[in-house]
Amino acid sequence: MSISNEGLPLLRAPLPGGDYKAKKFSGFQNFLPQIALVQDDIRQLRENLTNKGDGKGITIEELENALNKTEKGLQQKAEQMLSQLNNQVQTLPSADAIQAPGFMALESTWDLKKQTRGQHRIEMSQAYVPREKLRQPQPAGALLPLRKGEPTQLQGLSPGQQSKQTLALRAVYNPHSQQNRPVMNENFGIMLPLIPQSKEKKKSAQRALHLPVPPPKPVMGSTIEPLAVLPKANRVDAQLAPPPITEDDARKGILSLIERGLIPPAAQLTLDPSPVKNRMVPLHNPEDRNKPPCTPEIAPTLAGVKLDLVTKNYESATETMAKMPVIPPHPQSVNSLGLSRTTSGKTRTTSAASSQKAKTPATMKTYEMPIQPLQPHRKPPPTTPASGDFKMISHRFAVQNGRIRDTSSEFLSFKQHYCLTWGSIVTVLKHLEKMLNNFAVPVAFINGDRLADLAEEFELERPPSIDDLLSCIVNRDDVENIIFKPGRRFKGPNGRDIASAKIQATWKMYRERSTYLEYRRRKWAAGVIAISWIMHIKMAKVRQQLKQVRLDNLENFRRRAKKFSMSWDRIKKSKRVIIHIPSLGLNQDIRDSIHDFGIRQNTQMSRLCDIRDPNVDVIFISPVPLSEETLQYYSKLLGLKSAIDSGNVEDQGEFSDRYKIIVPEAIKSFPTHRMCLSTLLKYSPQALFRVKNLIKGREAYMMTNVPHVDDLDIAQYLNVPIFAPEPEVAHLYSTKSGCQRIFASANVETPPGDHDVYTMGLLHECLAQLITENLNVKRWLFKLDDEFDGRGIAYCDVTEHLKCFTWAQKEEKRYGDKWSKKWAQEPVFIKILAEIEDVLKNHACPVNTKVYPTWDKFLQSFLSQGGVIEACPPSDSITTLTVDMLIEPNGAVSIVSCGDQIHAESPFSCWGVSIPQSSVEPDVLNVACYNIAESCKRRGIMGYFAIDFVTFIHPTTMEQKLWALDISLQYSDSLAMFYLMQFVSNGTLNTKTHVFDVPPPKQEAKKRRRRLHGQDEEQPPNTNRFGVMSTRLLHTNLSVVHYSVFFQMCRAHGIGYDIKEKQGTVFMLIDSFNREKLGMLAIGETLQGALASFARNMSVIHQEISAPNMQGDTNFSRAISDIEGILGTTIQNADEADEETEGSNESK
Repeated sequence: MSISNEGLPLLRAPLPGGDYKAKKFSGFQNFLPQIALVQDDIRQLRENLTNKGDGKGITIEELENALNKTEKGLQQKAEQMLSQLNNQVQTLPSADAIQAPGFMALESTWDLKKQTRGQHRIEMSQAYVPREKLRQPQPAGALLPLRKGEPTQLQGLSPGQQSKQTLALRAVYNPHSQQNRPVMNENFGIMLPLIPQSKEKKKSAQRALHLPVPPPKPVMGSTIEPLAVLPKANRVDAQLAPPPITEDDARKGILSLIERGLIPPAAQLTLDPSPVKNRMVPLHNPEDRNKPPCTPEIAPTLAGVKLDLVTKNYESATETMAKMPVIPPHPQSVNSLGLSRTTSGKTRTTSAASSQKAKTPATMKTYEMPIQPLQPHRKPPPTTPASGDFKMISHRFAVQNGRIRDTSSEFLSFKQHYCLTWGSIVTVLKHLEKMLNNFAVPVAFINGDRLADLAEEFELERPPSIDDLLSCIVNRDDVENIIFKPGRRFKGPNGRDIASAKIQATWKMYRERSTYLEYRRRKWAAGVIAISWIMHIKMAKVRQQLKQVRLDNLENFRRRAKKFSMSWDRIKKSKRVIIHIPSLGLNQDIRDSIHDFGIRQNTQMSRLCDIRDPNVDVIFISPVPLSEETLQYYSKLLGLKSAIDSGNVEDQGEFSDRYKIIVPEAIKSFPTHRMCLSTLLKYSPQALFRVKNLIKGREAYMMTNVPHVDDLDIAQYLNVPIFAPEPEVAHLYSTKSGCQRIFASANVETPPGDHDVYTMGLLHECLAQLITENLNVKRWLFKLDDEFDGRGIAYCDVTEHLKCFTWAQKEEKRYGDKWSKKWAQEPVFIKILAEIEDVLKNHACPVNTKVYPTWDKFLQSFLSQGGVIEACPPSDSITTLTVDMLIEPNGAVSIVSCGDQIHAESPFSCWGVSIPQSSVEPDVLNVACYNIAESCKRRGIMGYFAIDFVTFIHPTTMEQKLWALDISLQYSDSLAMFYLMQFVSNGTLNTKTHVFDVPPPKQEAKKRRRRLHGQDEEQPPNTNRFGVMSTRLLHTNLSVVHYSVFFQMCRAHGIGYDIKEKQGTVFMLIDSFNREKLGMLAIGETLQGALASFARNMSVIHQEISAPNMQGDTNFSRAISDIEGILGTTIQNADEADEETEGSNESK
């Protein structure tokens, strides 16, 4: 390969030790004479200075002339040396050069004009000098020797010493260097005078010697003068004439004039002449854009970029290249053009996107274009190595039928451009050819620049993917359509073999995949079966353990109950602690359907009044958190005990040590689970621990509301008995069917009906039979077994909708006394049975439509849990009674309270009670109650329970009937309110006469006067009291009034309680936070007075807290209507009683 000396850069070779010299010396034959001339000049300068040492001073001019002469000589010699170095190439010593031991390989230069490679090797071998010759001592004061024509170099010096000598030589060349004087003094013994020189002159001298000039130091602070300011008078008054514009102001520019205000901001300025000149832009042929550049024309077109220059006769390319100075390429020339390459995916995506912009015409696909024949091989013209300036030129070439057209000018230009990195590009080209060949792509146009970038990215990494290779293709869309076409992979070479291998691999994959999926399915099934079996075994063990625990708790409950019954006579006379847990242990479905279930359990706050007995302390478990205002109210209410006993308001005491209110912490953990209070207390270890500490060493027992199975766990933990029957027994006999069994064994009169109905056929048969036997009953009731408070009741007016009812009445009259026989009723029974299904379906209605909106919903629950059918009393005037009874652990039976029910929301739901009852003769009611109590005692029932009766006047016999309706084995709300009435009045109920008496007020001793004739004796004070109470008062507007404001409002309207007279109104706070529900007790001397006071209180409260546009949701109006009806009945009964008394007196 021939190498020309024109335009070749200087190649640099590393020295031993890894250091690089700043300047290269080669061609010692030409360089040493120049050094000798420099030494002669320096010697002459020193001799001149020495000759001047005769006592005469040296003038500055003489010294400057000598230095200028020396400086010019050095500058000429430096230019000659640089001229020689530009035509030389620096190379490394040959590997096969003969080197004597002890010699060092130094750099040399190779003059391409004079020497060949062999001659250069011979000179290099002769140029090595042994170290011993270099280290010979020199005589003192000897000058540098003149070595003319001897091609030798200093050898044996370390790289550091060589660098130091190079720096010293640079300082000698540069007289303006700071190290020039010390180096001259140290090496040559010449002390040059210190000549001050300006910085500008020094820099110009450095530029003349082609030495680096240090950059100027940055100027700190502002580099411009501030703009002129408009005079203050013009700034204050804009109407004044602007000041004149001087030449200095105009010289500062338009910006200064605008800032000063001499030119208005909205003025339109026109610059003459205009700084922007317009001229036509010549348009180039679009086809020349992708045309490969011609290498010889690179110089006149500035690296392939065409400039719009005036047409001119240029010199030939050879002459131009010869005249241009050869400048070594900067290693960062590529980066200076902004074409740095990155390996990020973002760059690849961008390049691919940019390459996709150049597409073939839309009318013809690339692979449909005619293929041009390959051109014959032509030798490319000789060019210089590619530099980074060619990067802006696009290199594109074609790949036809999986083969690169390597003889095309485009490919040859691309290969020549990237000759230095061709090794990595070839690897990517092989991958690209393989991909296009495999997919039988007819033709693809490759972006060479993008391919070179991709080759650099994947040179030492994984092979490029198909996506990466596609990013190098200009017609990517067309190639992708071919590659991603199904079956295209098998169109290439060995397509049949690849297709058969693919089919076999797919079948094997399918077979193995199917086997694996079947294995995984079986493994999953086996795991599910194993886990299910393990969970079943564990659940069975847990159930067995829970069952055993419950059996143990039940056994312990019975053992403690037996012991409790034996010790009851002693316990009720000694100090004891009653743990009140007002828990509604109903079924989960019922609890979920009760709104504000916690407030519903808190309606028995009056249980705190058990401290009326001095031997009783109370621990009350609250189902809801209580506010501080509520706690203060009950503290004051219970503190009235001393004042109530003495009749003096000032005798109030503190009884906070006699009662404790505990809130289970589990209330916050289960806010939406609707758990009963017993379950919440069971899961509240802190509350249980506190209760256990409070009863430690004292007699104690639990008193619940509706018994629950969790009561046994609490009793087991506290080791106390429960003042209630077993939960299962209580649940059994609290149902509607269960209480019918008790009534049947007690021989009390009940409504006509049937119980334990679970099927549709049995329902129709029983109802048809009951209608046949009781044709005088117009309405029939259907009651669910497990519901409470009148929620699970439906009714149907059968007689109005039976078509055969008239005929059935005629049949009853026709048979007369024989109508009770089955054979007489059979025809009527058959006809009624045929019609009863349609009658129920069309005319039966649930009472509580919120829980059971339709008859179908009610019927579904009725058949799932069972129920009873009862006759509704055949009278328009019906009174319902409630009697609370107690069966003590020792078997003693007593009536605790009795009262008439008040209905507001529903005629079948108890809203309130008036105590004592005044609807039935006490003896008749007592006999029925004691018979039922004895029947309950025989079934192991103990504790408090309530019995519901209904009384009416029979329309046929005109006799008063008393039917037993229901039994609730629980601590009722009416019983809790009755204990509140006893607490605030200090009275007692006479269970034989059903009269509630209070102790007479204490009167001061007066002087006894003599009664005159005709004066009536002074009547004793009335000690009878009647109470009207309810825990179901609801008014949503109460939530906007705080309790303190509420009590002030009541006090302003005279609503309060008179401790001395033992009558008035007492409230029960049961909702601490919402304050929408309330309990109230009104006590009066007569029933009419108590009812009127209760109704008046509700009316006043409603008027005070309601507005015309904010009535709120309330049950006050319905309760007032029912109370007014009761008042009318009582007044009528009182008038009839007075007439009977007057008639009896007249007869006497």
